[in-house]
Amino acid sequence: MIIGPKYKIARRLGTALFEKTQTQKFAARSAERKTSKPRPKSEYGLGLIEKQKARFGYGITSKQFGNYIAKATAKKGSTADHLVTLLESRLDNVALRGGFASTRSGARQMTSHGHLTVNGTIVTIPSYEVKVGDVIGIREGSKKKALFSSLDERLKNVKLPSWLKLNFDKKEVTVEGIPSANTTELVFNVGTVLEFYSR
Repeated sequence: MIIGPKYKIARRLGTALFEKTQTQKFAARSAERKTSKPRPKSEYGLGLIEKQKARFGYGITSKQFGNYIAKATAKKGSTADHLVTLLESRLDNVALRGGFASTRSGARQMTSHGHLTVNGTIVTIPSYEVKVGDVIGIREGSKKKALFSSLDERLKNVKLPSWLKLNFDKKEVTVEGIPSANTTELVFNVGTVLEFYSR
């Protein structure tokens, strides 16, 4: 039985944000809740829920998320695409998307402990923004650690987004494109979040 803060957050937001809540039991309970008569929510309430989905989905604070919104809004072009690019380009996110880690918290820890490299240089900042052409790898001295004992299996089963390319033999992931709202599977509604912040 799943009991804990993450389960309660996922249940409240109505989506399996965390790996531990991605179970058949959670899905069944969520389906039951959806078939029951839901309480009507205001536009503000809906926006707040989507904001929380985004925050918890990427494991960032409200202040960090607000900063990403500000950066995306300040740029010319599609604010939605800019926001997704900023969030998806985080090094810890790429470690998760690329199959190096099985959970987002694990990816963040993996980064902060100096196990990952960008273009051969160790980077310990989870929020580090990767660019097109960057190659994310595993520090040579870390490859034999227990943390990566099931790496081959994870890499064989990983479903990479179109903007990442995996080199299985070298255990490297190359950023080949720019993530956007159209190329990335998201757990939150970008438009609703932007409307929430535009109030």
